[in-house]
Amino acid sequence: MNLENDPKCISKTRCILYTIFLFILAGIFEIGGGYLVWLWLRENKEITFAILGAVVLFLYGIVPTFQPSYFHRIYATYGGIFVVMSLAWGWAFDGTVPDNYDLIGASIILVGVAIIYYWPRKGEN
Repeated sequence: MNLENDPKCISKTRCILYTIFLFILAGIFEIGGGYLVWLWLRENKEITFAILGAVVLFLYGIVPTFQPSYFHRIYATYGGIFVVMSLAWGWAFDGTVPDNYDLIGASIILVGVAIIYYWPRKGEN
């Protein structure tokens, strides 16, 4: 992570908590916005669901810009977070309980995400 010149990263712990918050917020916006569009198209909800979904998806595009790292790492990491949050979303909103393979895959993904985003690199803070 590039901690230089980021006021939210005054300590490594605070920076990690801040970045996790941003990843979760981005996940809520992307999955939530997509879900609203899904409800409009698949469940015949009103057009307001689609419009609200589009606005929420736009907000998703803004949130990652607040991350204190590089574009490729942010989006690669977010991809893993998205997988895990999608499973949680399905459980919470559709009642689809993740099975053992979902949980094993999600665990592997989270390890990969931690390595990609948080592993210290030479020349970076």
